Amino acid sequence: MNLISNIWNHPTTSAAGVLIATVTVAGALSQQGVNLGRMGSGTVVSLISAIATALLGLLARDPSVSTRQSPSGQQARLGAWALVALLIPLPLMQGCTASTVAQDIVNWTPALQSAVATVDSTAAILAPPDAPIFAAATFGFDAASNLLVAQAKAYLANPSAGVLAQLQAQIVAFQQQVNASLLQAARITNSASQQHALTVIQGVATIVSAILSLIQSVSGKTQLALMASGSHIKLAAVEPYLNPSRAAQIIAAHYNEPLVIARSQVALARQMQISAGF
Repeated sequence: MNLISNIWNHPTTSAAGVLIATVTVAGALSQQGVNLGRMGSGTVVSLISAIATALLGLLARDPSVSTRQSPSGQQARLGAWALVALLIPLPLMQGCTASTVAQDIVNWTPALQSAVATVDSTAAILAPPDAPIFAAATFGFDAASNLLVAQAKAYLANPSAGVLAQLQAQIVAFQQQVNASLLQAARITNSASQQHALTVIQGVATIVSAILSLIQSVSGKTQLALMASGSHIKLAAVEPYLNPSRAAQIIAAHYNEPLVIARSQVALARQMQISAGF
């Protein structure tokens, strides 16, 4: 009875939940190669997802909720729902979507460089015995981030298959570097130093994961398999050292969206990366 009453009392939220679930399931089916048949030039799964995404956009502009939420709140919610669709790789996402994803990746690069700068300044404030361990664990972050930024800008200027392949290789290499650094930092015995080290490394890890999710959305099954083959330190190995709430805070701040939506996006990106073999 509580379930029924909640649906009755909160129809907008319930409808949004159903539509987000529809988009999520459609993305998972598409990722596994399930299309439920063809529909015109696309597939049934991509059509269902497109309709659900469009309804989410209409729901975000529903006049019935305008008296309860500010325009900025509605805009943030619309942006968040749009991102949910963006993070799901569907056959429908081609052409201009590649340019949109390329721009989104470039938009993350200032935050990435800032997070790496924070890492660079962290060794100086750790306990003296821990600073060398941390420095060794994060060595190469600057070079990796600079290369990723350059390749992201190159992909924005020319979203071709060749440039995308270079970007795919670099994001996997950087992700592996970050994963290795998390495992090394976890060996720091001083609890305060360890916590500080893991927190700043996670700042980089969250952004790298967000960029990886965006690159996944424009990568085919063969490309994803090739990327996953270079992923030797799996997400499952570093998950104990990650804080999903902290990751959600970073995502929410970047997209100026509600934290609850960011949490869903973090969970969705994690599941899709695990399914892809990362």
